[in-house]
Amino acid sequence: MQQVVLVIHLIVAVVMVGLVLIQRSEGGGLGMGGGGGGMGSFMSVRGTANLLTRATGIAAGCFMVTSITLAILAGSTREPGVIVDEAPVPIEAPAESPGATAPLSE
Repeated sequence: MQQVVLVIHLIVAVVMVGLVLIQRSEGGGLGMGGGGGGMGSFMSVRGTANLLTRATGIAAGCFMVTSITLAILAGSTREPGVIVDEAPVPIEAPAESPGATAPLSE
């Protein structure tokens, strides 16, 4: 189930990035969604902008829903526990070799 939602999440993310890049911005951007012949002369410039804005909003909503779903699925697979109850593992000191502490002869 988690893998299916993850794949849908990735597809929605790619679609949302594409929709944002296609939109016409004030600075020009890629601006593929505007102009006189936008969308193959199917819609006006304003209609194209409204369609892209609405599609971006829907994609953003789907992205949020899949994000929350993934967070819930990830949290439900873990067992609750308390960190304090776990005993720490003692760290042993390294064994000293007898030659390491011998004084240097002059």
